Amino acid sequence: MKTIQRRILVAIFMLTTFINFANTDLKNVLDANKVTVVFNSAKKGHQLSIRNDRGAVLHSENVKQQGKLVKTFDFSKLENGNYTLELEKDFEIVIKTIKVENNTVIFNEDINKIIFKPFIRNEKNKVMITRITFDKMPLKVDLYYNEEIIYSETANSDTILNKVYRLDKELKGNYKVIVRNNGRSYINEFKL
Repeated sequence: MKTIQRRILVAIFMLTTFINFANTDLKNVLDANKVTVVFNSAKKGHQLSIRNDRGAVLHSENVKQQGKLVKTFDFSKLENGNYTLELEKDFEIVIKTIKVENNTVIFNEDINKIIFKPFIRNEKNKVMITRITFDKMPLKVDLYYNEEIIYSETANSDTILNKVYRLDKELKGNYKVIVRNNGRSYINEFKL
């Protein structure tokens, strides 16, 4: 009888342990000495960077090959705090957020996001800006001619923004478009 009671108690204990283990998301808590980060669909020339919570770049490198990007980092020397790992692609920036705390790294999947970069192009005497966004943040556009600002606008849009700026064909010279969005700047320089 005691053997049966012991087996039942062991079974209950093991079941409780398994339930508690299942409720703890250990895959998001890692030793800071060896953290592997995965980004899908990377291309040669994309840029991977690590930033602190003030936006300062702590590490930056260019992707060397196409496909799944798997990188292992040692975050043990970082101070406690929040950091982002950013993969800047052609038209988007994939951001993964981590928290370093007492030599462990916690991935915060809830804060991960994708920022769609504005697409700036010029054709003859037209500048076209397209942006897809889901955060409804304003887009500031500054247009320069020979290093002097000639036009400035803050554009708002729900999800898709399409703007066309027509330039004077007779004004030949150097042009620069600076688009600011989500605390970032995007620059396109061209000659007319």
